[in-house]
Amino acid sequence: MAKLVYLTNVSLDGYIEDERGAFSWFPRDDEVFAFTTGLLRSVGTFLYGRRLYELMAVWETDAALAAQSDLMADFARAWQAPNKVVYSTTLAAVSTADTRLERRFDPAAVHQLKATASGDLTVGGANIATQAFRAGLVDECQLLVWPIVVGGGKPGLPTGMRAELELLDERRFRNGVVYLRYRPLGQ
Repeated sequence: MAKLVYLTNVSLDGYIEDERGAFSWFPRDDEVFAFTTGLLRSVGTFLYGRRLYELMAVWETDAALAAQSDLMADFARAWQAPNKVVYSTTLAAVSTADTRLERRFDPAAVHQLKATASGDLTVGGANIATQAFRAGLVDECQLLVWPIVVGGGKPGLPTGMRAELELLDERRFRNGVVYLRYRPLGQ
């Protein structure tokens, strides 16, 4: 059975966006960027909410991004390779290949997808990730914690629920970012 991984960037105080909805508070860093690209290589399917999908789709729809550097081209290839499922009630159509639009997050369908997938799945977007956590579908939580406090915004982890985690791996980067990989206990 494939794993469902929640992979996200968070501020030290646990936010994926600041109070204005921005996430530009974490600067691009080649070492972290290359590491993240490596993580994506094992992904067979991305599960996205609308907003994150629209943000990430440029890695396929804007060839100028990949043309900027070898690192950017490598990330674009790693992002384009997996299938994508986008959960949205408002999106009219998808703009990328190998992408399916679903109107609602169905835990039973995601469980079936995990059972039949040939590669791991990642879930992205705070709302979809929260639904996956609440349904007990998340097998790993991978956080890139950036050394900045933004003071508020959109939490990177679900609120209103408790989950105990076991640390599986960690890595420090020269810029102060820390990668933490956890497994929820009791699954």
